[in-house]
Amino acid sequence: MKSARGFTILELVVAMTLTAMLLAMLSAGLYSVVNDWQRDGSALDATLDKALVVLQLDRALQAAFPHTYVDTERLARFVYFEGDQHKLSFISTVSPQRLGGLTAWQLSSDDKRGIELKQTPAFSDNPAARFEKLKPVALLPNYTAAWQFLLQKNADTKQWVQEWSGSERQSLPIAVRLVLTPIAASKGDAVLEITAPIRSWRHPEIQPVVPVK
Repeated sequence: MKSARGFTILELVVAMTLTAMLLAMLSAGLYSVVNDWQRDGSALDATLDKALVVLQLDRALQAAFPHTYVDTERLARFVYFEGDQHKLSFISTVSPQRLGGLTAWQLSSDDKRGIELKQTPAFSDNPAARFEKLKPVALLPNYTAAWQFLLQKNADTKQWVQEWSGSERQSLPIAVRLVLTPIAASKGDAVLEITAPIRSWRHPEIQPVVPVK
C-alpha cells in the first residue's frame, strides 16, 4: 500500500506565485475596464448636461414674455428685454427650477469664463438693479455665445439685428438666434446654433413709443 504524498514547500510557493500573478493580471484588466467605463460615462454625462442646457435655453427663449415695468423717472411703462451680441436679459415663463410665475434671466458671455447665468423672480419692477447684486452661475464654461434678434421691419420684411432694446421698441423680437462657439475645441465639441421663435413677441397693451421730432 502506497503512502499518501503531500505538496512540497517548493510546489506551494510556485502555486502561490502563479496565483498571485494571475490575480494581478485580472486586477489590472478590471481596473483598465473600470477606468474606460468611467471616462466614457463622464463624457456621456458632459454631453447630456450640454444638451440639457441647450434645450433649456431654447425653451426659455421661446417662452420669453413681454413683461412690463413702470419707469418712475419717465413715468411710462416699458417692455423688459435688453440684448446685444454678448449679453441678454429677458423675462420668461420658464425657469430651470420649474417654479411658478415669471423668471428674469440674464445671460452673459465671456471669452475666459464662458456663458454665465443670473436669475431672479420677475416682479413689477425693472430687475436690472437686482441683477447687479447677484453672483453669476457657470452655465456652459467651455462655450461663448453670440445673439441676434429678428426684427419685423414691415409686413413683408424681416431682418436680423445685433441689438435689441425692449424699452425702445416696446416689443420682443420675433425670434432669437444663439450661436454657441467652443472656447478651446476638444473632441466632440462643435459650434451649436439655436433659433428660437418667440411666441409672445408683442404686448397687446403696449404700442411703440414714437419719438417727437
